[in-house]
Amino acid sequence: MADPLSMSALELAAAIRSRRLSAREAVGAHVDHARAVNPTLNAIVVDRYEAALHEAELADARLERAGADVEALPPLLGVPCTIKESFAYAGLPNSSGLLRRRDVIASEDATTVARLKQAGAICIGLTNVSELCMWMESNNRVYGRSNNPYDPRCIVGGSSGGEGAIVGAGASPFGLGADIGGSIRMPAFFCGVFGHKSTGGLVPGTGMHPLSENEALRYLATGPITRRATDLMPLLRILAGPDGHDHGVMPLELRDPESVDLGALEVSVVEDNGKTPVDHELLESLEQAADILEGLGAKVQRRRMPELGRGFDLWSSAMALAADTPFRELLGEGQAIPVGRELLRWVFGRSQHTLPALVLAAVEDFRPIIPAIEEQRRLVAEAMALRAQIDAQLGARGVLLFPTHPRPAPRHYAPLLRPFDWVYTAIFNVMELPVTQVPMGLSQAGLPLGLQVVGGSGNDHVTIAAACALEREHGGWVRPPAGPAVGSLA
Repeated sequence: MADPLSMSALELAAAIRSRRLSAREAVGAHVDHARAVNPTLNAIVVDRYEAALHEAELADARLERAGADVEALPPLLGVPCTIKESFAYAGLPNSSGLLRRRDVIASEDATTVARLKQAGAICIGLTNVSELCMWMESNNRVYGRSNNPYDPRCIVGGSSGGEGAIVGAGASPFGLGADIGGSIRMPAFFCGVFGHKSTGGLVPGTGMHPLSENEALRYLATGPITRRATDLMPLLRILAGPDGHDHGVMPLELRDPESVDLGALEVSVVEDNGKTPVDHELLESLEQAADILEGLGAKVQRRRMPELGRGFDLWSSAMALAADTPFRELLGEGQAIPVGRELLRWVFGRSQHTLPALVLAAVEDFRPIIPAIEEQRRLVAEAMALRAQIDAQLGARGVLLFPTHPRPAPRHYAPLLRPFDWVYTAIFNVMELPVTQVPMGLSQAGLPLGLQVVGGSGNDHVTIAAACALEREHGGWVRPPAGPAVGSLA
C-alpha cells in the first residue's frame, strides 16, 4: 500500500472502497501529519480532528453495510480534505479573518461545502485567509500569519493561503479555495501544488464571505487546490453547476481531460507581462514545460503579449464597477471604518486591521489609482475585447503558458514593496478564463516553481489535460523536507 500522504484523492477513495485502506486510516494519517506540521505552518486555524476521525469511523461502518454494492456510495467516501475558512461550514467560525467577525458561527453550509459533504469527503479543518480575502499574504488579526511549508520565512500566498500550505505540506490531499485575483493560483504556486481557477459561471459562490451576494461573483472562481493534477476535474465536477442562488452560474459541460489530443495542442509561451520581469528559474521552468508539451507532439510558439500588462487597470476597474459595498464598509461590517484613524492606530500596534486591508480601503476612491466610473466602463469593455481576442487565438485546442508570479515565494511582508505582482494572475479573472496552476519542481533555494496554463472559455478540460501531462512527465508536487519545521522563522 502506498503512503496515504502521497496518494491523490481518487486513489484514496479507490483504496477505501476496495478496503485496502480504511477511512479511519486515511483520515488518521492526515490528521497526525497536520498535528505535526501545523504548529509551524498555522495553516489550519479551526481543526475538526476528533470530529473527522469519528466521521471516518462512520464511513467505514457505512462501507461495511454496503457489502459489494460500493458503486452506490458517494465518490469521495472517507477521503479527508480541508476548507477555506471564508466558506460557511455549519457550526464553525466564518470570520474571513475580520476581527469584528471572530464570533460569527455559520448556520448553514456554503453550496460547495455541502456538495463535498454529500460526496463523502471529510473535512479535517478550516484554513487561514488574508483579511476579508483581499491580499496575497494570509495574515489577519483573528488567526495570525501562515508560513510556507518549504521555508516558514516565506509567504503562502492569499487569500486561500492556508489551503496552499496544508496541501503543500502533505497534510491534506485537496482543499476548497476561491480565486478572485489569484487566490487559488498564488497559494498553489508558492506551496508547490496544483490549483484550478475555472471558467466564469461554473461553480456557485453561495456561502462565501464577503462576496456571496455581490456582482463581483462573476469574477470569483471557487475551485480545488490539490497535490495531484488528476484530482482537479473530478473535484470540479462535484463542485460545479447551478444551485438556484448564485444566478451567474450556468449549466456548462465539463469534458474529459483524457479526450484531449496532446499531439494537436497549440501552445503559446509568454514570458512576462511586459512590465514586471520574471525570475530566471521561473523562465527556465516555463521553457521546460513548453519542451515537454512539444515532445508530446504539441505545436509551440513564443509570443509577446504586452496587453497582459494592463492587468491592474482592467481588474481594479472591474472590481470597482461590480462592488456594491465600499471595502471600508466591509471592514466595519456595514459601517465605514475611519481609515485615517485606523492607520494611525496601526502605527502604534492598536488597529483591528492589517496594513494591506487599510491601504486598500484608503485607495479605493483615490483617482490616480482608481479611475472615474466612465473610465472604469471603458476598461471593462477593453477586458472583454481582450478576452474575445485570446479566445479566438486559443480556440478549442490552444493553451497559453504564463508565469503565475514574477518570483518564487517571497519573504513575509515583502509583497508590500511590490504590491502589483499579483496582476499576473488577476488579469485572467476579469476575462473569466480557465487557468490551471502547475508546479514545476523546486528552485535552487528549495522554493516551488510553477506556471499558469490558460485556456479558452469553457475549455477547463484542456488546461487540466496539459497539467496532467506535465505532472506525468515532470513529477508534479515535491514533498517538503521531512519534519514539522523547515528552515527558521528568524
